[in-house]
Amino acid sequence: MAQALKRDMHVASQRLETKRAPLPAAIGADGTFEGYASLFDVRDTCGDIVAPGAFVASLRRRGAASVKMLWQHRADEPIGVWTEIVEDARGLKVRGRLDLSVGRAREALSLIRAGALDGLSIGFRTLRAASDPKTGARRLLEIDLIEISIVTFPALPQARIGAAPFSAAAPRHAAVEFGQKLARLRMQSAARSFETRLRRASIAFDRR
Repeated sequence: MAQALKRDMHVASQRLETKRAPLPAAIGADGTFEGYASLFDVRDTCGDIVAPGAFVASLRRRGAASVKMLWQHRADEPIGVWTEIVEDARGLKVRGRLDLSVGRAREALSLIRAGALDGLSIGFRTLRAASDPKTGARRLLEIDLIEISIVTFPALPQARIGAAPFSAAAPRHAAVEFGQKLARLRMQSAARSFETRLRRASIAFDRR
């Protein structure tokens, strides 16, 4: 198997390719959303499988700000910005914000909320890939990520926006929860202390 994969290795395709992953209608009032634009080790309807690590070098070179957010892969219709793009154990995790000063972005927001638009799609160039002769799948080993679009038709129904928050947000969320619990405990303690003082005052009054 490994030898067959090695024989079929090829590099540096200049053809711009696209992949889609669905995007549920979970979006903030300011146009912010997050989710997965690609999943690892999942075969899509095009017969391709993205390998873990495929985006690492590209993200290191470009950063999230250089990856464009487009409408339906149209280069002349940017509709927002990607603020974070990272690989995790599951796939390509993204966070972005629609620019609501742009008419098409406002349309996208409305359609997403209505559930009429629910797809994410990556536009990329394949730098390294290997094909499996038994399954016919193409395994994408290195991808040059150019853009991520909001699109109509998904190819990866397993990937969903809002499936998991960014890990960087978890400590803040935990801290908020801890603070809320601590505040409740303090309120309960204060209430019990007040009740105790009130009972003592009542007993002292009765003794008089």
